[in-house]
Amino acid sequence: MKGNGMSFAKIEMLTLQWGEARGIVQNSNPMAQALKTQEELNELRDAILKGDRAEMADAYGDILVTLVMGCACADLDLVECFKGAYEEIKDRKGYLNADCVFVKQSEPA
Repeated sequence: MKGNGMSFAKIEMLTLQWGEARGIVQNSNPMAQALKTQEELNELRDAILKGDRAEMADAYGDILVTLVMGCACADLDLVECFKGAYEEIKDRKGYLNADCVFVKQSEPA
């Protein structure tokens, strides 16, 4: 699947068209999509615990689909949401320690 030349924006557009063709965008709602995202996160957790990379890749993709659908149902743009999150984190200083805890670097007084 690597190198197939499709951009994130193209895949997002195709996913939105798919969701609209199946009535998901019109008939679902943000909460229903959040619950679907949680189901997919549980599948991702299980795949990680099993060490199954194929199932992990499938779950990550499914999570993205539910996020696209959830944003569409909430009349939000996923890329803009992603951009907003990046703007919040881009200047944070710190590191992830060996226990997988992010340690914030304190700002000088």
